[in-house]
Amino acid sequence: MKLIVAIINNDDSMAVTSALTRENFMVTKLSTTGGFLLAGNTTLLIGSEDGAVARVEEIINHFSNARNTIVSTDKSLGRGLHNDDVAPEVHVGGATVFVLSVDSMRKF
Repeated sequence: MKLIVAIINNDDSMAVTSALTRENFMVTKLSTTGGFLLAGNTTLLIGSEDGAVARVEEIINHFSNARNTIVSTDKSLGRGLHNDDVAPEVHVGGATVFVLSVDSMRKF
């Protein structure tokens, strides 16, 4: 048995979760915040048999879209705007996936 930890963009969470539950995967959704952009994201905890890990990864990959976004900056606070204060555009989205072995799983 595997525990798959998938960190995905909030915008993709409903589509990923719906697709996984349609195929009877056990999914727990957690609201989390990323350390780089300090933006909200979603962490999914997914229980899977060893042979189904590839299918879970396919679903996550299909519904987790990468995109570019503008990052707000606080560099100008208290001193006005300057040419180097333009908010940068960064690549976000997609998914970060960890696959962990599980010794046992019980439902009570």
